[in-house]
Amino acid sequence: MHIVGARPNFVKAAPVVSALDARGLRQSVVHTGQHYDDRMSAVFFRELGLPRPDVDLEVGSGSHAEQTAALMTGLEREFIERSPGLVVVYGDVNSTLAAGLVAAKLHIPVAHVEAGLRSFDWSMPEEVNRRLTDQLADLCFATSPEAVGHLAAEGVSVDRVHLVGNPMIDTLLARLDRFDTAALRERLELPESYVAATLHRPANVDDPGIVARLVARLHEVADQIDVVMPVHPRGRASLTAAGLAEHPRVHLLEPLGYIDFVALVRGGTAVVTDSGGVQEETTILGVPCLTLRPNTERPITITHGSNRLATDSELPGLVSKILAGEGIDTAALADVPPLWDGKAGERIAAVLADWTSGVSAPGANRGA
Repeated sequence: MHIVGARPNFVKAAPVVSALDARGLRQSVVHTGQHYDDRMSAVFFRELGLPRPDVDLEVGSGSHAEQTAALMTGLEREFIERSPGLVVVYGDVNSTLAAGLVAAKLHIPVAHVEAGLRSFDWSMPEEVNRRLTDQLADLCFATSPEAVGHLAAEGVSVDRVHLVGNPMIDTLLARLDRFDTAALRERLELPESYVAATLHRPANVDDPGIVARLVARLHEVADQIDVVMPVHPRGRASLTAAGLAEHPRVHLLEPLGYIDFVALVRGGTAVVTDSGGVQEETTILGVPCLTLRPNTERPITITHGSNRLATDSELPGLVSKILAGEGIDTAALADVPPLWDGKAGERIAAVLADWTSGVSAPGANRGA
């Protein structure tokens, strides 16, 4: 049983579901409804070829406690009713941790796709979710070598850990010919040259003072080149209140589906983001990425990609360098992370198929 709840989960799950289907394994998909707007959810199922969810819990938004409690209650009911042989969770959203906790207490084995990522920043709810989920998981699927090292340092036994590559990149590579930037620009009446931007993390969009400073810097970027931003619901009110749209070269869009969003990123002169997935996508697409965070759980996108951490004060100057064709201290574009080759879903499916055929009792590997 695959548990998905937010748009990054859908992108990661699609190649795993497809590869398991090719092997003839029975599987089901539970959508928790953590992201519930059509533009944040249903469109992804359509574009990624994911099967219609067997269940939609329709949990919706709320505080972390409210949402996680509702997720656990709904998932417990589904697990008891359906008795899955294995629960597969993705990434680091609240749905991920809730599913891991409920499954562990019901003695149902758990597999965590994208295990071992660490920002070492406990102020991030995602850091809490992924660390705890890794301790609960019987199988930890790592996307990069340093993730394997983090798991080893935390005492996760080697037999539980598998370096498989990045299923999000599987989804990207399988659809490269569909990311038509020119068609997107024409349809949405966008400029030919632009910086794509996306911001949604609490550290960037919750504090009015920080938001005001970020908006001022984005306006400085817009003085140099148009800025196109699909506005995530998480930050819409604060960014609007701070006057982001008041610059004539800032173009705000509604949230985009997967195909349109990656087409936007692919055509950008640069990307400004605080998203983890975008750091990975730009690494493969070769688009300079400026991540407005003091840390990243995906350092391989810096050592083997086009990503660079940046403060808001550095942002206008770094964009100037990119426009001038100067380097911004990122890796060579040909230096792609190991196993980011479009076959991670198949590797995960192979491990899951072997593991499920050899498990004698639920939870047999936990604590090994």
